[in-house]
Amino acid sequence: MYVTRVDMYTQMDAGAKRFLYQQILWLGIYFAISIVITMFIDFPYSLMVLLPIIFGLAYYRRYRFMKQVGGRQGSLFGNPFGQKDGEGSSSINYYCISCGTKHNKVSCPNCGSKMKKAGF
Repeated sequence: MYVTRVDMYTQMDAGAKRFLYQQILWLGIYFAISIVITMFIDFPYSLMVLLPIIFGLAYYRRYRFMKQVGGRQGSLFGNPFGQKDGEGSSSINYYCISCGTKHNKVSCPNCGSKMKKAGF
């Protein structure tokens, strides 16, 4: 069965369509900025002007994405190891399988069992 590109686009979910639209939009923005700058500024200077603008826009896009997904606001790369205990509630809690006590020890302080399960 032959599937056309139009069929593939209609089968996408809303999130994938929005992502594709945003990628094409940003590609158009980058292209328009580069065309306008190269029309008014000569080659070696236009390259020196374009590189900081493109890197600045890439930084802005990453900052905006990290803000939407809830990453660290002030960092360029975010925190690759997740949030620390003082920065949020993503620490893992352990529960004893035998008695259900919440603890972070090797063995349960209530019954002494070493069997535990993680609760997020």
